[in-house]
Amino acid sequence: MRKGFYGLMFLLAVMLAGNFVPAPASLAAYPEKPVTMLCGFPAGGSLDATARALSEAAKSHFPKPIAVVNRPGATGSISVAEVARAKPDGYTLGIAAVASLTVVPHRTKLPYGSPDDYAPIIKLVNIPICMSVRNDAPWKTLEELVAEAKAKPGKIRVGLAGGLGTLFHLNLEQFKFLAKIDLTAVPFAGGAESVPALLGGHVNADVHTVHEILPHVQAGKARVLGVFEEKRNPLFPNAPTFREKGFEVTMGAYYLIFGPKGLPPQVLTTIHDSVKKAMEEQAFQKPMRESGFEISYEGPADIKKRLMRDYEHCKILVETLNLKEK
Repeated sequence: MRKGFYGLMFLLAVMLAGNFVPAPASLAAYPEKPVTMLCGFPAGGSLDATARALSEAAKSHFPKPIAVVNRPGATGSISVAEVARAKPDGYTLGIAAVASLTVVPHRTKLPYGSPDDYAPIIKLVNIPICMSVRNDAPWKTLEELVAEAKAKPGKIRVGLAGGLGTLFHLNLEQFKFLAKIDLTAVPFAGGAESVPALLGGHVNADVHTVHEILPHVQAGKARVLGVFEEKRNPLFPNAPTFREKGFEVTMGAYYLIFGPKGLPPQVLTTIHDSVKKAMEEQAFQKPMRESGFEISYEGPADIKKRLMRDYEHCKILVETLNLKEK
């Protein structure tokens, strides 16, 4: 008995001396199979394009494929909720637009709320937002649109890429509040639907990302009236900011990767490190630059702090602008 005890003590001493700490096989081998990354908006939109560019770039840094699966609906919250409820093993991740995490939970009851309910992993890009009209629209400037809206309250229909509860919606509502005008918001599942509606004359204006309208501006079919940024966007140097015109609305979007709450630290680190390296690849950087997106890295701690600040800020805006679902 004593001999067996001393043998066990000797083995333990050797393990500690060599800093050997056995890890569970499931963690040590991660990832053993492909990873699913849920996208809460339809194929063809800017979030989907970012997800697929990242998946392609990650092939050199992640040992298994990252499969992008679209789960559109409810302003991205269906996708986020599925990720939040998933097993925290690193095989179900989400790519999200910030509003799905910071605006929508204040408008309706969801299976998730604050950033404490999921695991923020890495911030990817900043997404400029703009308001556009068809090139043959009667308004050449924001001032002309405001004048028309005051003369004909509720007659101007404005599409929202991503629907109600997004930053597109929040920016529009702030603009309406500050300009003291009535515009009719028309929600769509994403820019892949709202932009064709604009070009087809089904809405009079549209709020979307610069990526979604860029090719149509270049083709002479659309015109950007203004950008919701602090500075003019280099892709549309002639389009003013809303701030320039006296409307302090500067909320741009950003995209991030997140996972279920409780992800093991080793798994979270593996995902973070692989994605960070993928962000440096031309396969990711080139399409992002061409889309007018700004690559903007933040790690788990920093992106969680940012999300928490935005979550609290959006709570105030939703209450002030009376945007809670009835």
